[in-house]
Amino acid sequence: MNQQDLLYKIALTLLPDVGSVTAKNLLAFSGTAEAVFREKRNGLLKIPGIAEKTADKLLTELSNKEYLKRAEKELRFIEENKVQVVFYTDVSYPTRLKYCHDSPVLLYYKGTADLNAARVVSVVGTRTPTDYGKELTKQFIEELSGTGILVVSGLAYGIDVLAHKTALDTQLDTVGVVAHGLDRIYPSVHKKIAQQMLQQGGILCDYMSETNPDRENFPSRNRIVAGICDALVVIETRIRGGSLITAEIANSYGRDVFAFPGRANDEFSSGCNAFIKRNKAALIESAADLLYVMGWENKEKKISANKQIPLPLNLNAKEKKIMDTFKDRQSVHIDEICHLSGFTVSDVAANLLQLEFTNIVKSLPGKMYQLNQ
Repeated sequence: MNQQDLLYKIALTLLPDVGSVTAKNLLAFSGTAEAVFREKRNGLLKIPGIAEKTADKLLTELSNKEYLKRAEKELRFIEENKVQVVFYTDVSYPTRLKYCHDSPVLLYYKGTADLNAARVVSVVGTRTPTDYGKELTKQFIEELSGTGILVVSGLAYGIDVLAHKTALDTQLDTVGVVAHGLDRIYPSVHKKIAQQMLQQGGILCDYMSETNPDRENFPSRNRIVAGICDALVVIETRIRGGSLITAEIANSYGRDVFAFPGRANDEFSSGCNAFIKRNKAALIESAADLLYVMGWENKEKKISANKQIPLPLNLNAKEKKIMDTFKDRQSVHIDEICHLSGFTVSDVAANLLQLEFTNIVKSLPGKMYQLNQ
C-alpha cells in the first residue's frame, strides 16, 4: 500500500456521518479513496443511499483539507510505531470479518498473530467475575492447549484479561481488540500483558492514535470481536451484561455462540442462562464440547490442489458456479460463496441445500461448507 493511497484511505475514515457501509459504497463507485475525494456532485448522486442533501454535505467535507492533514499526522505515527494498516480489500484483512456488512474499512494492528488463523475463538464475559467464572475461564483456555486456536477478547477487566493471560501461559496466540488508538492501552494496568501479547498475538483496533476509549467506541470494538471469530464463548455475565450485546452481534453475523451455564438463581450467570434458554447460545461445560460441536476434534482432510473433483452432469448453472468457489479450498463460508459467485444469500442457501441433498457438499458449524470426499 503506497503512502498516497493510504493517506486518502485514512482520511476517508475521518469523514463525519460516513460509516463503514457508506464508505464501501463510495469506494465501490469511485474505485479508490483518492477518487472519492475528487468526486463531483452528479457522481455522488448516482451512489445508492446518497440523496441530494447528503451529497451536498459530503462535498463540503471532501473539500476540507483538515482531514488530509490529520491523515498525514497519522501516517507519521504509523511509520514511527510500525503499525500495520489493513484495508478491507487487502488479503491480510480478517476474512471472517470482511463479510460482515458493517465491518470496518480500515484496521490498525500491532502483533505477530495471523488474523486469518484457521480457527478463531472469541471469549467474552463479566468485568467482575466470581471465583467460579475465573476458574471456568482458566480451565477452558487451558483445555484449548495444542489446538492452535487464536483466542480473541477485548483486553478489559475480568474475563477478557484472564482469557488473554491464560492463553499466553498456554502458548496460544491471543489478540486484544481495543476501543481506542494504539498510542495507549486501556485500562492502563494491562500495559504489561499487552506488551507480551505483541510477541504472542497482538492488539487490534479500528481507531487512529489519540482516540480515547470513549463509551461510544465500544460497540465498534464489540462488532470486531464478534465478527473476527468462528465461535464466540460467553463465560459468566449478568442478564444486562455488555457481553450479551457482543453475543447478539455474533448471532446476527451467523457465528456459533456458546455459553457456560450457572446455577438457576445465580445473578452472575443469569445472562448466560437466559441466552441458553432462548436458544441464542449452545450450552457447553468444557472446551471439549466446543471442539466437538465445531468439528475441530480431528483435522479436516486436505484437498489436493491438483485433484479433480468429479461432479454430476446435471448441475444447473448456479450450482456449477457455486462449486467453482470450492476450487483448491478445504472449506468456504457462505458469505464468501456469495461474494465469489455474485449470488444472493437466499440463492446460495437454496442451491447449497440441494447440493447437500445430493451428497456433494457438507455443511459445517459456523455456516461453513466443504466438499464431501
